[in-house]
Amino acid sequence: MRLILLGPPGAGKGTQAQRLVQKYGLVQLSTGEMLRAAVAAETPVGLQAKDVMASGSLVPDEIVIGIISDRLDQPDMKNGFILDGFPRTVPQAAALDELLKKKHIKLDAVVELRVNESALLDRVETRVAEMRARGEEVRIDDTPEVLSKRLANYRTLTEPLIHYYSERRKLLTVDGMMTIEHVTREINRILAAIGAVEPKVVSAKKAVGAARKTAKPAGKKVAKTAKKAAKAAPKGKKTTSSKAGRVTGAGRKAAPAAKGRAAGTAKKAAKKAVRKASKKVTKKRAKR
Repeated sequence: MRLILLGPPGAGKGTQAQRLVQKYGLVQLSTGEMLRAAVAAETPVGLQAKDVMASGSLVPDEIVIGIISDRLDQPDMKNGFILDGFPRTVPQAAALDELLKKKHIKLDAVVELRVNESALLDRVETRVAEMRARGEEVRIDDTPEVLSKRLANYRTLTEPLIHYYSERRKLLTVDGMMTIEHVTREINRILAAIGAVEPKVVSAKKAVGAARKTAKPAGKKVAKTAKKAAKAAPKGKKTTSSKAGRVTGAGRKAAPAAKGRAAGTAKKAAKKAVRKASKKVTKKRAKR
């Protein structure tokens, strides 16, 4: 399963990504973490990123795409991935599409967590007020002012991706204002609906129950066959087991013989009936 999570800051993308990772064994791809890992590993792309980061500039899209490309080739990607925080712009999305096409990787869906911005700001204001009341330190980037700027950037740069992926029929929208549990259930439901998730495995108890139901009619047929074979077997010889009712000994040998005799008798009766019918037709024609 290959997914992109889309939504404004505070929509809960990180929380839902972690739940998907745990449920389906996916790898969460964070561009920041991938950049740091590539720099630490001193890969060719990582060395390019290191020079750019050292100068304090933003890492160009082509370098980020190169790092994602290297990461997709790692063995732990076999179950799929979740991209959170990338792409942020339409050009990045187009570059990612081209990369996935070259690698013959299909993007299953882009899950958008749609939220009410006013409600998000109210949440942050309430959380900040509660933290200050408890005497806790408030993070610089966790204030209504900072969130307002981040939301404005999202609307300008990232929100056009909703239209981009909607045109490509990849967009799935979920109400991010529901509780965390409800959002998780809805994401799992829509992923199952589009076939991105395999059907649930039937529990062991249900499987055993189904097997027993299937086995009962078959068992009755076997028992009937055993009784017939037992009647056809020579008298005085034990043909069935008292517990299981299965054919044993002479009964097993007698069953095929009895079946053969029954088939022979049926054939003879059919031939006799044909001869009688033929004689009747001949007599009627002679009278005419």
